[in-house]
Amino acid sequence: MSKKRKWLWITMVFVLVLIIFASILTYHIWQETMGSEKLSGIQTKIPGPITVLPPLTNGEADWPHWRGSAFDGKSDVSEIREDWAGGLREIWQVNYLCQGKKTATWSSVAVQGNRLVVPGRDEQNDLVFCLNAENGNLIWMGSYIAESATGHGPGARATPFIDKDRVYTFGKNGDLVCWQLYDGTMEWHRNVRDDGGEEPGWGYSSSPLIYKNLMIVQGGGTAMVVAYDKITGKTIWKSREGPAGYAALTFNKDSNDTTLIVFYGKGLSCLNPATGQQLWSTPWETSYDVNATTPAISGNILFMTSGYSRGSQALGITGTGFEIIWEQDKYASHHSDPIITDGYIYGYSGQSNQNRGDFVCLELKTGREMWRTREIGWGTTIMAGGYLVCMDIKGNLYLINPVPGAFQKVAEMKNALKRKVTHPAWTVPVVANGKIYLRYLQQLICYDLK
Repeated sequence: MSKKRKWLWITMVFVLVLIIFASILTYHIWQETMGSEKLSGIQTKIPGPITVLPPLTNGEADWPHWRGSAFDGKSDVSEIREDWAGGLREIWQVNYLCQGKKTATWSSVAVQGNRLVVPGRDEQNDLVFCLNAENGNLIWMGSYIAESATGHGPGARATPFIDKDRVYTFGKNGDLVCWQLYDGTMEWHRNVRDDGGEEPGWGYSSSPLIYKNLMIVQGGGTAMVVAYDKITGKTIWKSREGPAGYAALTFNKDSNDTTLIVFYGKGLSCLNPATGQQLWSTPWETSYDVNATTPAISGNILFMTSGYSRGSQALGITGTGFEIIWEQDKYASHHSDPIITDGYIYGYSGQSNQNRGDFVCLELKTGREMWRTREIGWGTTIMAGGYLVCMDIKGNLYLINPVPGAFQKVAEMKNALKRKVTHPAWTVPVVANGKIYLRYLQQLICYDLK
């Protein structure tokens, strides 16, 4: 073989290797962003519901919707167990919320008294399960056919909203459904796309919100925000045009009025929740229009943050306007809601596809960083009994003392999900009525936290 032909052959082999490597890399990137996680581990059949339905009850510390009763990520549970040396006591566990291998569902749970509502999925249908929060028994199951094609599985991302004797669910495909909480009777079923909504790239994720007689959701398209009569499902108003965000809607309540805060794909808007009239708006653009972290509000200060190195911003807000208090790029949370307590912000910063994020404490009024740690991976955070409860994406559970002086880890429970975690455990924990509920795809596990 001539020297020239030899080098040509080597070059061709090198190019072929590069093509193969690029193809593998492209596939993995596509799978990570648009593919559906393949379920593994124990997956059981859906049991039959119980024959005698218990009456509806209310608990002392319910968690009826996203971010809890006050929409601030804080449980009403006043005291929790601080010593986790021997682990927490498991009360019950189910492993049937997703049926099939590519039916990933991420929604968290809503709890009122003895009712726990959590979405699931099979190959063709969105599923809604109502379990007994005390023992895990299936009380009822609802379903409807829903097409789904976007990444990270076809199941719901949005958390249900319990409103007295009804519960509202919002599917990844735009299906908004009202169910009777007692027995699962479907009261009405709408799809926001029928009102001009456009599904965002990774599916509808923004949890629905009740305001007086209205059920309000992000629809995107020509129905960026849309409100329905919560009893009949009739469309009451539509507001603005633009891409839907992934963050939940939330309220700003002051002494004079209640306003609606919408973190949509291109920015943040403040609306009159009764009419949809925009009161003010500010741009906040990110890569892929991913505004996915629910804004946190304390007094007249609103804190918002997004990933992809976008950073964070604090606004001084009123019902009619706002001013920027500070902005920085060292706290940038992909989709992990922060907690504000005693004048400080606590939460995860970084992207959600790896377990090497930072857990950070910032001073709310100034944005000054008090401390930062990488001891607890990357995950989600709520507050209960005066402590921060964090779960990283590998399923490890941590109890943190929220003090600005230094990072203080009080307790930890490794592998709280009791299984091999092959995909990120993105679903936020819920603490209600002395129990903590952890969801990972088809699995839901309940521990005693008293």
